[in-house]
Amino acid sequence: MAKSENFQNQNPTLEEGLFGSLPKEKHCSGFDVLFYQGFWCPEIIVENVVSFQQHFQAHENDTILASFPKCGTTWLKALIFAVANRSKHPLIESPLLSANPHVLVPFLEFHIYRKPPLVNLQDVPSPRILSTHLPYSALPASIKTNSKCKLVYICRNPLDQFISYWHFASGMQSKSHYSVSLDEWSKKYCISGITPFGPFWDHMLGYWKASQEKPGQVMFLKYEDLKEDDVFYVKKLSEFLGVPFSTEEERDGMPEQISRLCSFENLKDLEVNKSGKIDQSPVDNKQYFRKAKVGDWSNYLSSSVAEALKKLMHDKLEGSGLTFKTS
Repeated sequence: MAKSENFQNQNPTLEEGLFGSLPKEKHCSGFDVLFYQGFWCPEIIVENVVSFQQHFQAHENDTILASFPKCGTTWLKALIFAVANRSKHPLIESPLLSANPHVLVPFLEFHIYRKPPLVNLQDVPSPRILSTHLPYSALPASIKTNSKCKLVYICRNPLDQFISYWHFASGMQSKSHYSVSLDEWSKKYCISGITPFGPFWDHMLGYWKASQEKPGQVMFLKYEDLKEDDVFYVKKLSEFLGVPFSTEEERDGMPEQISRLCSFENLKDLEVNKSGKIDQSPVDNKQYFRKAKVGDWSNYLSSSVAEALKKLMHDKLEGSGLTFKTS
């Protein structure tokens, strides 16, 4: 592995000339996002994103977990890690019992391509399981065109995603000394799609279209489907990743055991996920585990905001074949 894969862009001219001219907004956590390459990129990681795009070289046996924020990323990381590593680690000794899923499946733009790198790619055992929130259009060419690596994408009913991210961001507002009401925020969200890695419609449609064009490389999952029958999708994941369960494993209930190990209730109750944080992250580990409920949006959104979001979903996704249940 070449050390250049962890290179960090430190060109002040690039930062001042390009980043300084990009449209900037605050998202609901109070931190700034820049409109870069057609999506709202958190300002604090835009240099990391450039380094990731320029230097990451995908391997054919890599698995890249892609997601829109607050769509079940933590859960899917645990599931993929457990499925892919079941021959290395008996489930009763799984690293998931003592490490947060985001440590075991690091983010490329948050954990690897940063200054200094939190995770060195040379230390990630093969086959590598890595993750990103970047839109499909912004992925490095080595992932999209020059490799046979697998992409697993998860998204969620945008109403639930909106509320889940609102709660997640609220935990950071005190650090940024920023406050905005839910109704105020919904207007900016609907008009410009202002949210990290959004607009949501471009993010979801990018991976949806890729999954239609390259079903052997891109697997598209919905959080609601995973919640409805996680064992079924654990089996589908194993097949997609090229490590299908054997007849003996199925008979012994391995898919069900993985489902239980990675369940929201089990992960939330583990000590490692109840306290601490990853390195210098502004996010406590416990913030990754809130409710995991389908339809929770109905407990928070006014009828006017809910209708505005539903209309937005209809208008942006119409004709694509991508739909979500909202009731």
